[in-house]
Amino acid sequence: MQNLTRKPLRKFLLVFSLCTLAIAGVIWACADSYEEEYSVFTPEYFVNKQYSPFFYTGNEVYYGLGYTDGSNTWYNDIIVDEWYEHFNHQFNKASLQYLLLKASAGAIDSVHRKATGALKVLPAKYPAIVTGNVSAKMLNGFYSYLKLAKNSEDYSVNDQYYSWDKVKPNHSPVNLGPTLVSAYNNETDPFVKERLWFQMVRYYYFLDENSSARTVKMFDQFKDHFPKNLIYYRTLGYVAGYYYRQKNYALSNYLYSACYDYTYKLKIPSFWSFHPQNENDWNATLKLAKSPEEKITLWHMLGVQYDAARAIRTISAINPKSEKLDLLLSRLINIREAETGGGKPADSVKKVDDNGKRLVESIALKNNTAKPYYWNLAAGYLNFLDSNYTATAKFYAAAKNQFPAGDKMIVAQAKLLDLMLYVKGLKKMDVSAESKLIEPLNWVANLRDNKLKIKDLRFDNAISVCNLAIARLYKKQGNAIREVCFNNSAQDFYTDSARVQHMIDLLNKPDKTAFEQAMLRYYPTTLNNLYYHQAVALAYQQKLPEAIAQLKKMKPEDFVLAGNPFTSRLVDCHDCDHAAPQKQKFTPLSFLQALYTMATEIKQGKNVYRNAYAAANAYYNITYYGNARLFYESDVVATGPSSRYYYEGEPKMDDKLTSMQIAVKYYQLARENAATDEQRARCTFMLSKCALNEIYNDPNFKGADKFADIKASQPVIDAYYKYFAELKERYRNTAYYKEALKECGYFSDYANKDHGK
Repeated sequence: MQNLTRKPLRKFLLVFSLCTLAIAGVIWACADSYEEEYSVFTPEYFVNKQYSPFFYTGNEVYYGLGYTDGSNTWYNDIIVDEWYEHFNHQFNKASLQYLLLKASAGAIDSVHRKATGALKVLPAKYPAIVTGNVSAKMLNGFYSYLKLAKNSEDYSVNDQYYSWDKVKPNHSPVNLGPTLVSAYNNETDPFVKERLWFQMVRYYYFLDENSSARTVKMFDQFKDHFPKNLIYYRTLGYVAGYYYRQKNYALSNYLYSACYDYTYKLKIPSFWSFHPQNENDWNATLKLAKSPEEKITLWHMLGVQYDAARAIRTISAINPKSEKLDLLLSRLINIREAETGGGKPADSVKKVDDNGKRLVESIALKNNTAKPYYWNLAAGYLNFLDSNYTATAKFYAAAKNQFPAGDKMIVAQAKLLDLMLYVKGLKKMDVSAESKLIEPLNWVANLRDNKLKIKDLRFDNAISVCNLAIARLYKKQGNAIREVCFNNSAQDFYTDSARVQHMIDLLNKPDKTAFEQAMLRYYPTTLNNLYYHQAVALAYQQKLPEAIAQLKKMKPEDFVLAGNPFTSRLVDCHDCDHAAPQKQKFTPLSFLQALYTMATEIKQGKNVYRNAYAAANAYYNITYYGNARLFYESDVVATGPSSRYYYEGEPKMDDKLTSMQIAVKYYQLARENAATDEQRARCTFMLSKCALNEIYNDPNFKGADKFADIKASQPVIDAYYKYFAELKERYRNTAYYKEALKECGYFSDYANKDHGK
């Protein structure tokens, strides 16, 4: 049987296993966070909210609920309200809540004794019990019943929350059965008597998991004595569970469907327990249906669990106006959205779903459903997902003529779908297209920015779809500025300083057109970020006055670099530099100003060693390897992966962020102007670090310690060992040499081996 082979994941066979106080068992399984980014079709606008737990969601068991331990409290409010009505609103509701939901059996006994005069004062820990004008007879009946119900919680309420494991129920005590039967026989109040019947049926279900036929006997014996209300169907749930134990799945599923159909409060536990096993079993269940509506309910439940299209086809033939079709249609659409948004090729998705689309089209064209506009919108949207835009427009037009008057939410849904259709149908972006997009682009931006709120409308993915489509058109037309406004992921845009300046000019333009204003609402990069990006790019080009000028254009949003960028360390340790005491903290502006002063003094021949060494450290530290990476990290610059080499699919880091060329230049200059061997040793070792980093920068580097295996890097490797050789031959008597031997494993290995140098 198609789609009926799913193995059920059962946490607890009977989610109806509850006493009057609480439902037993956990009926929600573990789930991840709620996601709907792929979806733009909102089921809340078309489907009765009682079905909302069954709206399609990829990461939750039940829509909007996810994982919860609320199954033990599922009926609490109803239970309190039922008793409150039973006492004609005389029994204080807060007192009822305490007694029904919180008090232990011992506490109930104390309250009862206080009510009869056997106990003068309640212990101080108990709240005051206010019973109003409730008669003593009703109170005695209530307390007597409640003590029995509390004793039942030991076997009926389950607090085990093992994600997907089957939880075995506890067995009820043998000696409680006669007490329940006696209480039932002696009770005259129909309200309490029905609840005692519920307790007896549940008791016999738990008494013996393998032979609980008395569950059915007790149900059948008294079922005609009570109205078919909520407690009746909760009791019926145990009968359904009994037949499931007996592997009579056809009857079990039929009874669960009756519970499901009675009220929204029984839908989740009934649905959880509903599991057809195969085609023969399913046909046997259908034969038990006593009316077309019961058949519709069965097909509806099957469709939600397994095959929405099959259920839609069958139900529409029975009653095309059934509201149970609404949920199935929403699931068919949202599942198709998820498949499309999940990265599957469009052709494969189309082949799988084409039958569902044709089915929805055929029903929409008959125009005989309760909500024809819903079916027309659905048929249009399914065609949209298949890129059949002409058919989409026809179905949308038909739907608009059928909208219920004054329904702003459905109008908003249609407007969103219209926007996507218009954008995807564009062949080019010209003045006419831009003019038509001004209002809808602002409308969606207002939704995104919470300036306009339309409850439940799913618009996030619509923004993505429209932005990408518009960006592609602008790219095709060679308009990089407008392309990046709608798709800022193209980082190569920011490698061109002229393009960046054009964007800055656009943002600063005083008389922007209406479309430019709307367009720029989708551009995420601020002027500050662009100025900073320009400044960083100029700094790496050693154009320090120009970089400083760009930073000064920024609004006061300077940040402080975590470490001193002018210091160096024998072995890189960013955290150590960040934690070290610093006499002066540098912002990007003060850093570049200090660096410019050093460059100026070098040109003037002042303190060349000190300035060159500090500048070398600075240009080392503002690369990926230094303590001032924060200098280049921004909303514009792509920093690449956190490792020294790259993997397929990851963005490659900008070469200037890893290159050692400028640092090498200044370390060499510092060494040439050093006054002592200690200074020269320090510069030489830093040059070796630069050479090592260039090995890491080689695209062929895979992390191997045998650098000679990397042929493309051999000149760099030679330079790396060259600096080690210079340290060993010229500066072995310096204190810095000894420190390097101690701290650097690579250098220690080199120095202790014969390299023929």
